[in-house]
Amino acid sequence: MIIIQGNLDYGCLLQHPSKVPFCNKSESVGSLFLIVLVMKKIPSVDLSHFVSGSIEKKETFVKALANAFETIGFVALNGHSLSPDMQQALYEQVSQFFSLPKALKNQYIIKGGGGQRGYTAFGKEHAKGQSKGDLKEFWHFGQEIANDESLKQTYPANIVVTELPEFNSVGMKVFKELERIALKVLQALAIHLGLEDHYFNSFVQRGNSILRAIHYPPITSPPEGAVRAAAHGDINLITLLMGAQGGGLQVQNHQGEWIEASADKNALIINIGDMLSRLTNNKLKSTLHRVVNPPKEFWDKPRYSIPFFMHPIPEMDLTCLPQCVDETHPKQYEDITAGQFLTLRLHELGLLKN
Repeated sequence: MIIIQGNLDYGCLLQHPSKVPFCNKSESVGSLFLIVLVMKKIPSVDLSHFVSGSIEKKETFVKALANAFETIGFVALNGHSLSPDMQQALYEQVSQFFSLPKALKNQYIIKGGGGQRGYTAFGKEHAKGQSKGDLKEFWHFGQEIANDESLKQTYPANIVVTELPEFNSVGMKVFKELERIALKVLQALAIHLGLEDHYFNSFVQRGNSILRAIHYPPITSPPEGAVRAAAHGDINLITLLMGAQGGGLQVQNHQGEWIEASADKNALIINIGDMLSRLTNNKLKSTLHRVVNPPKEFWDKPRYSIPFFMHPIPEMDLTCLPQCVDETHPKQYEDITAGQFLTLRLHELGLLKN
């Protein structure tokens, strides 16, 4: 078994396998077998190679992206269009919001809304199968629809934070930029799956996507079994995470090992969600991840994180693609729509009540 150490550029790895460092005891294998490595760091790819590169660079990007997702389910994306200034502007707004008094923040809780818009208080959400609430509070920005009355009735309206005049505009600017980036990633995955490259466009361009701003407050007393975010898979198609402030994010590779999800400061960490797992019959598999509590000497430090959850429109059929089902890979999921699956999972997370 070859063991890779350090951050990897998968495109470089596939083109130059002889340059990959490995342990002293190794086997001579071809580049095609490098995708079964015990990953110690998440690999990285450069989106500019897909957007504006040569045909060869585009093909290499698609192969590298797919290999990363099929190997561990996570990848660090460089060469994207979300500037450091845009990221910093949103983190500043988010920090200001979570610094508001508790009573004021609670005014932005939407009762019966399943936490899909506005504010969700500390400890409200828990991972599937867990009873203890996560040690976090969060805010949701959602899709804004101008020309579709049906979707306008389906999607909750965004909530305006009157105390912070720039909060909503900065949040939605980042939302739209991440949506554009996510669409490019899905186009590359569509090519990998043998689909038309714009297969996902009609499902996600007006999809029920969410930009979540998360605050993990300082820990003031022993957590008694609770963690900042218990091990979970994401509901949606793919997730794009802006460089989280403060460590603690870990991902589980296919060997069951938990590894730190470290990447360059301005990289976007991307993972497969449960909806895409269902659609591809686990060819692209959702990966468990968690945010662990820091050592006690760092309990007084808050942590901020801003993931973008790319959701399709509720009517999207998540029935397993026929090209992902065969005798070796029998169909693993019942047919369901994206809207039905979202409702099911919101109940499991404790955000919707029966």
